[in-house]
Amino acid sequence: MTDLSTSAVRLDPTGLVLDGREEALLCASLFYFRLPRETWEARLAAVRATGYRAVDVYLPWNFHETAPGVWDFAGRRDVGAFLDLAHEAGLAVVARPGPYICSEWDGGALPAWLGLDPDLRVRQAEPRFLEQVRGWFDRAMPLLAERQWGRGGAVVAVQLENELDFFDTADRHAYITALRDMATGHGIEVPLIACAGQGDLVGANGGVEGVAPAFNFYPDDRSPFVEAEVRQYADLVASRGLPLLVTETNRSHATLRRLLVSGAQLIAPYLQGSGYDFGYTPSVGNWGDPGGFMTHDYDFGGYLSPVGEARPETAEARVLTAFARTLGPALAKARTTGAEGVQSVSVTTSSSPSQLVLNGGGTVTGVPNLTEKPGTAWVGGIEVALAPRSTALVVRDLPLAGFGLPGVLEFASADLVSATANGLGFAARAASTVVVDGETAAFDAPEAGKPLRRTVGRVEVVVLHPEDVTDADGAQGVIHGPAGEAAELTAAYRRALPTRTGRTEAHELPPVSEAVGVHRGRTHYAAALDGVEELLIEGAADIVDLALDGESLPTRVVYGAAVTVATAGRTRFDATVETWGHCNFDDARLPGLALGSLRGLGKVWAVAAREDVHALWTVDGGSQWAGDPAPVRSLGGWSSTRIGRPATYRRALPVDGTSHYAFHIGELALPVEVVVDGEARIVSPIDPWVHLEPGQGRDVAVTAPHWPGSGSGPVELLRLEAVRGWQVEAQNDAAIIALAGQDAEGLAVELPLELAPGEEAWLDVPVPDGGLSLRFEGEQVRLSAFANGELLGRVWLDDPHRPRFTGGDPGRLWMPAGWNSGTVRVLARGTAGGVQPRLSRVTAAPAPE
Repeated sequence: MTDLSTSAVRLDPTGLVLDGREEALLCASLFYFRLPRETWEARLAAVRATGYRAVDVYLPWNFHETAPGVWDFAGRRDVGAFLDLAHEAGLAVVARPGPYICSEWDGGALPAWLGLDPDLRVRQAEPRFLEQVRGWFDRAMPLLAERQWGRGGAVVAVQLENELDFFDTADRHAYITALRDMATGHGIEVPLIACAGQGDLVGANGGVEGVAPAFNFYPDDRSPFVEAEVRQYADLVASRGLPLLVTETNRSHATLRRLLVSGAQLIAPYLQGSGYDFGYTPSVGNWGDPGGFMTHDYDFGGYLSPVGEARPETAEARVLTAFARTLGPALAKARTTGAEGVQSVSVTTSSSPSQLVLNGGGTVTGVPNLTEKPGTAWVGGIEVALAPRSTALVVRDLPLAGFGLPGVLEFASADLVSATANGLGFAARAASTVVVDGETAAFDAPEAGKPLRRTVGRVEVVVLHPEDVTDADGAQGVIHGPAGEAAELTAAYRRALPTRTGRTEAHELPPVSEAVGVHRGRTHYAAALDGVEELLIEGAADIVDLALDGESLPTRVVYGAAVTVATAGRTRFDATVETWGHCNFDDARLPGLALGSLRGLGKVWAVAAREDVHALWTVDGGSQWAGDPAPVRSLGGWSSTRIGRPATYRRALPVDGTSHYAFHIGELALPVEVVVDGEARIVSPIDPWVHLEPGQGRDVAVTAPHWPGSGSGPVELLRLEAVRGWQVEAQNDAAIIALAGQDAEGLAVELPLELAPGEEAWLDVPVPDGGLSLRFEGEQVRLSAFANGELLGRVWLDDPHRPRFTGGDPGRLWMPAGWNSGTVRVLARGTAGGVQPRLSRVTAAPAPE
């Protein structure tokens, strides 16, 4: 592999070596775009106080290019200022500018308007996409180049792309080569890396010279197989002369210890520094059934909460970083193997524990306790107490001369957190044993604030409670929870403000939201219905509120799947479609979950006719049974003992050659392949529709695994006519925030407040001073809360039609102290299909910052 080093940063088998300092690095994710600017310095200091020496930082393209050609790097978008603060805090930065970042962020940071070009193919070595990427890199890369380590900056590595092995990139080598050349062309000299999301090294970096592979591991913390898997990857990269860089993994330090002892030299748990998605920035993802909405509260249980609370895991962070810092180069240069001498573990543990053979002598053996109860193990003939959900790092046969101490540390079941000429420091939650030069000392589990001291051999030994371990600067962290009790807020003012401008434009067909400038926000559609009995809507996403003659229907969240709406006797159709977020992953099961998919109402068709086409299908079982002449059966109606073998059903559909049609296979149990005039598609139980363009459908073949009874559902052909003549109001995020900032007369009201389905109202709710966690209670109401010229976030109260929310607390909205003017403005909308819409109460709890 080509050299990946600069004079100040070296990437070699010992890891990322900064200014010649060889040390296993722990790295916390911390994202400027999820934090108010006034909190950046404090959050960086909080990370530094845990002993982590690095942070990884995504740069979201669409956070800075807010509309085509409109760039913003000011205020809380000033990434350069954030990187400078990281440098001042003494933290190294792994910068991750994408262009795709995932991160459960709107579209994975790919701008929404890219999907408007039908010839542009995202994440491909395709000229249109690469030209767009070049525009982004032309702005992002110089900011990073100016701030590289060794040039007075914090950036020690730059990651290209993100988990590309999950995506079907046609020519990975060409794509990553193009990104590499753009980066180096802007003067990036620190190592370039590319992370694999599922272990496919070449799938992530394309096998490109000069781009080192890294890996993301998300194991079950209770899995006994973590060590064996990690050692395989450590051996794989070691054979290439490279270190094992784990660029994402779980937050628990019990698991991080398992990775460390298995050979990882960079460990970057995602997400230790939690954050919050202000504005219309969360994504739609595939963490639901199948789709889900990411919450504004962006929290996976890391040691810093979204609102700045330091959680108990911060103590474990200080212990592990102190352990790595104490062993320093000996640990960084260590060789990982399967452990020897681990016996009689009384609790569930690793199937193959790991051991590090330290450079210069000594070993570290990892012994996990994967249960919630205390346990014991015998290591090298000495009993080791195992705290619940922990990993003991047992040091054996460590020469002490390098620390200015006499003798050998023959055994320590407590964590070694300091070693100086004054003695050895350890940390433990359970009883421990220390052996120096043949003298054994047993220590009880220490209490916080009450260290245990003893001379062992000729060495002074102190054993601390983990909460008493200091950071590299000698400071002790503070662990705290919420700052106070929640206050109930019942007073509000209903403002006489419009929720829309009412200015519309005429369109022949309903445009996608992005085509009318709604990259984030909502789009309103209206059309007249003349004798239409039923509608078919294809491609609507994300939050679809429909009304017929002013009567609201239950909200639809279908991720682009086709839906029918009965409209008999109705004369007007209205729809408000809100973009929760563009998909951050790529999921082919539903149209709205595909990366780069567009938002809005989609295509709206009047159903002109329905025809039953479940019969008259010829059956082709290939060589599995006789079929000449082919039997004629209903679709899925062939009976055989050959369960699971594919059978193909074929017929011509009664299409007229000039109309659009929808072919519907009802009650599918499994996905099937539908080939229309030679073009194959996959049709699934969650979207069992195939759209047929005029002239298509003369030859249709359906192939499915044989399963008795699977062909019992309806099979229909719908003839379609486009609904034309639309009035459309585009209401992007800037327009909504502008309305939220207007003044108007107010009527004092008391909560609870009832709304009619489809009714919208502006409310001002007085709130206490300071940073707050806001919660709203009620049912059948969607709320958007605003302060300081920003959307704080959106909450959807109890509604049988709402989707699954994932990623954090769906009920918490954060108002930073610097944004609190004493009032939060709320846009509330009642929804249909359940009980009477009601906002029952609001609570506000102090949030430390």
